[in-house]
Amino acid sequence: MDLAQVVGTNVHRLRTAAGISLADLASAGGISKTTLHGIEQGQGNPTLSTLWALATALKASLGELLESPASTVEVVRADDRRPRVEGDAVSARLLHRIRLRGTVEVYDIAIAGSTQHSDAHLSGVEECLVLTHGRVTTGPADSPTDLAEGDSIRFDAARPHLYRGHAAHNRAVLLMVHPES
Repeated sequence: MDLAQVVGTNVHRLRTAAGISLADLASAGGISKTTLHGIEQGQGNPTLSTLWALATALKASLGELLESPASTVEVVRADDRRPRVEGDAVSARLLHRIRLRGTVEVYDIAIAGSTQHSDAHLSGVEECLVLTHGRVTTGPADSPTDLAEGDSIRFDAARPHLYRGHAAHNRAVLLMVHPES
């Protein structure tokens, strides 16, 4: 993806997640709706001052406009080498970093052997699941992932997704990350 497409995708994603209309963002950024539309389509070549104005209006950093979007699915296996810190009584391993402006709901869930299909949630909602017991298949419906005890997954829940247990008892901690409304 070239820079114009990355910027366009990010501006559109951030504008939509913030619930700001094209006209309102154009006005707040001091540019025309036509120019903003071109930027969102990846056809524009905005100046640095335009990008700063859009970032400010979106309450985002400049880097959030310039950085390529992260993968929509991130799987961490129980035996993956991840950053770890040790204390006197606690050992911690970083599984996922989730940037947010909003609310995180934390659930203790049990997953049965049948398949549960979940419709897409609102734009910007992410799910992060850490499997504490058993084996499950979960993630986007078009590309689910098999997880074993200790594995984790983070994905864009604004796409249809599913949950299916494979062991007699499957338990997990589920974090639902909702953007600021």
